[in-house]
Amino acid sequence: MTDEFYETVAVWSQIVASGLFIVALVAIWQRYIGPAVLASQARKNADLLEAEKRRDASRAAVEDAQAELNRADGDVRSIAQRADADAARIRAKILADAQSEGERLLRGAEGELERARAGAREQFRADLLERAMQIAREAALRVDDGTNRRLVGDTVESAERGGTR
Repeated sequence: MTDEFYETVAVWSQIVASGLFIVALVAIWQRYIGPAVLASQARKNADLLEAEKRRDASRAAVEDAQAELNRADGDVRSIAQRADADAARIRAKILADAQSEGERLLRGAEGELERARAGAREQFRADLLERAMQIAREAALRVDDGTNRRLVGDTVESAERGGTR
């Protein structure tokens, strides 16, 4: 056997060894590495899908919260407007009631003042009459017969002329 034969056997030996190595690599890949890569890829895809679902749920929750916030803002504006309208209405009613009550009290006070004035006039008249009567009584005590005749004569004369003097 020649060197050439050995060289050919060596080349074919390396080719067969390389083929067996490649077959072994493909077998190992298909048996262990391929399924592990596919399982890892499936887990990662499932994780991504779950993350996307959570993201979509979070976005929906944010949209719902924003819509609720917008409704709450509208409610706040509506409540504020109603409160302003109620306050204006109540203020107007209080002012009208106060005006009415003030006018009623003023009318009552004017009536009371008029009654007090009338009472004061009557009291003044009574006091004046009492004082006049007292003065007349004192003067009557000082009147003698001559003065009495003169006064009676003057009164009769005055009555005859129609009460003018």
